[in-house]
Amino acid sequence: MATQVNVQPGHGTAGRHPTRQFLDSLSGHDDPGMFGRMFPNLEPLAVDDAPLKELADAMKDANPGDAAGNNTKVPAGFTYLGQFIDHDITLDLTSLGDKMADPLATENFRTPALDLDSVYGLGPDGSRQLYARNPGEANGKNPGPKLLLGKTISVDDITITPRNDLPRNPEGFALIGDHRNDENLVVAQTHLAMLKFHNKVCDHLAASGVPADQLFAQARQTVTWHYQWMVLHDFVERITEKGIVAKILDQGRRFYRFRKWPYMPVEFSAAAYRFGHSMVREIYSHNRKFTPGGVVPASLDLLFRFTGLSGGIIGDLAPDPVQPPLPIPVLSSNWIIDWRRYHEILAANPPDVRLNPSRKIDPFLIPKLHDLPGGGGSLPFRNLKRGVMLGLPSGQDVARAMKIKHPLTPAEIAKGPDGAVAKKHGLHEHTPLWYYILKEAQQRGGGEKLGPVGATIVAEVFVGLVNGDHQSYLWLKGKDWKPTLPSKTPGEFTMADLLRFVGDISPIDNISTV
Repeated sequence: MATQVNVQPGHGTAGRHPTRQFLDSLSGHDDPGMFGRMFPNLEPLAVDDAPLKELADAMKDANPGDAAGNNTKVPAGFTYLGQFIDHDITLDLTSLGDKMADPLATENFRTPALDLDSVYGLGPDGSRQLYARNPGEANGKNPGPKLLLGKTISVDDITITPRNDLPRNPEGFALIGDHRNDENLVVAQTHLAMLKFHNKVCDHLAASGVPADQLFAQARQTVTWHYQWMVLHDFVERITEKGIVAKILDQGRRFYRFRKWPYMPVEFSAAAYRFGHSMVREIYSHNRKFTPGGVVPASLDLLFRFTGLSGGIIGDLAPDPVQPPLPIPVLSSNWIIDWRRYHEILAANPPDVRLNPSRKIDPFLIPKLHDLPGGGGSLPFRNLKRGVMLGLPSGQDVARAMKIKHPLTPAEIAKGPDGAVAKKHGLHEHTPLWYYILKEAQQRGGGEKLGPVGATIVAEVFVGLVNGDHQSYLWLKGKDWKPTLPSKTPGEFTMADLLRFVGDISPIDNISTV
């Protein structure tokens, strides 16, 4: 069976999307609705398609397997944690009626927030399909506090009894709060880890004496607060700089401001936060089966095939008996993730367990993202074009508005084969914001972290999204709150801590804890 695979990060069409007409109607930093501008008074940068296309073509990583292009400071799991976070803050659960009544999302909308609505949906009452039946009820007619987990099928010599796939309906579609988290296997397994995290917290709280009728609410708050802290201090500070969150909380947000409700700034969503596209690898060490030197390496293409959105997992529609590799009814056991290869679970991995680094944050994207399957075209061109369509200002204008002390010079932007193309079209002096931020990461951050413009936008937006959520730890407890769950360093909580707390580190190796 031929399988059409979409490897475009964030290809799902859930929620709403900003338009130039709506953005141009906004002014200032009042509560604009779903979308708005951080710099509403800056002139948009207008660039024709031909120069954008030539620049996008020059942004191809000529040596995607070269270790010199690796960012060893950021394990590859953060690439896909970043995608999971993106789907969390852009999920729009507004009812169809409200969308029709308020198509520009100025009154009826769900604010962007790090609240894990992509995991919890509308809760046990509103999204019963996401939850396991209540084991405390004799008839089991109501959902309980725990989230559903999906089964895998055993293949090769790997017989797995625990649930290590997303829960699925009879035809393979994932029963999760945001379908986009089933578009590639690593983000799907990240979502699964969040489901397991919630369930483990339920067990943890129940053991401490939390009453059954309070268990879901307390578990959700505990999970969400630890996730928010982790995003700010482990994810954001890893790709910006240590201490930037505390600095912003102490000194205030200078550029991402709102009166009451957070909005999604297009400078963030269409430029700064797209830095993750440059971090994507073509080849991964996924587990002991699918790794360089194993059966085959886990290519990006394969990671997209073993999902429901690709049509590779199709439930009851799969042949009986199953004829691997694809299509299959649920995830096969030989594709369950080994988290030691994606996050720093151990102080040092065994010699036969490779920790995947991400690729550097720079202007170069792997060839696969320049030629998306199914006629998807070039992702870098689409990003550059989208910036123009949304009326984003140049990187130089944003840097000036921010009063950056040492902005990129035209000579720095003109460096390299990509920079030569930018200079050819005058884009080294008036630079598309997304490209400027990638070039800044290369020139100022050594490809290991974002430069001052990108770091400030990303950090301020994330702090604002948490600060503006009236159920967040920042709103209810303040900036001095510290994580309480077990962790390597008490008072901190990282993605590696989360995975160690959950267990199931590498189920196909029978490794549950470390």
